[in-house]
Amino acid sequence: MAAHAMPLSDEQLIAEYQTADPSAAAGMHANELFSRYSRRVTVWCMKFAHGDREVARDLAQEVLMKAYRHLGGFRSDAKFSTWLYSITRNHCLNFAREKASQPLDSGDPIELDIVDDKAWDTLAEMERREMAESVRRLISENLDETEAKVMFMHFAQEVPVATVTQLLGLKNASGAKAFIMSARRKLSVAARRLRAQQAGRPQ
Repeated sequence: MAAHAMPLSDEQLIAEYQTADPSAAAGMHANELFSRYSRRVTVWCMKFAHGDREVARDLAQEVLMKAYRHLGGFRSDAKFSTWLYSITRNHCLNFAREKASQPLDSGDPIELDIVDDKAWDTLAEMERREMAESVRRLISENLDETEAKVMFMHFAQEVPVATVTQLLGLKNASGAKAFIMSARRKLSVAARRLRAQQAGRPQ
C-alpha cells in the first residue's frame, strides 16, 4: 500500500499558494492553512470580546479575511503564526479602541487586568502582558490620582459606579461617572498619539 502523504507545513502551503495560478488549487491551499488557525484566532479574539462568542466569531472572520488579502505578500522571515497573531492583535486593539470611544455603558466593564488562560499560547500571553503594561503606563502618565483610582476600582475590580462614588467620597454631581468619562477622553487622545508615534507620523 502507498504511504499516506505527509500534510504540508504552513510554509509549504504558503509557498504553494503564492506560486500557484489563481485557481481553485490556490484557494484550497489557503483554506487548509487558515482552517488550522481558525479556532486559535477565535480564542484570541474572545479576550477582546469579553467572552461574547458572537462578537469573537465576527472579529475572527474579519481577521482571517484581512490575512487572506495579504497572504500573497507574506515573507518567511517570520513564522506564519506570529504574523497572523500580529494581525489579530492589531485588529482587536482597533476594535477595543473604537468601543472605548463610544458613550460609557457602566454595565459593560472593560477588563484592564490580564488573567492567565491556558487556551492562549506563549506568544499570546506575552502580548497580553505587554498590552496590560501599556495600559497601566498610559493610566499613570495621563490620568490624575482620582481618575486612576476610579478606573481601577470600576474596571479592574468591577466595583459599581455608585459604590466607587461613595467609597472615594466624590461630591461632584455625576460622581465617579464624570471621572470615568474624562479619563477615557484622555486615554483616547494618548492612544492616538502613541499610534502616531509608532507609525512614524507627525502628531
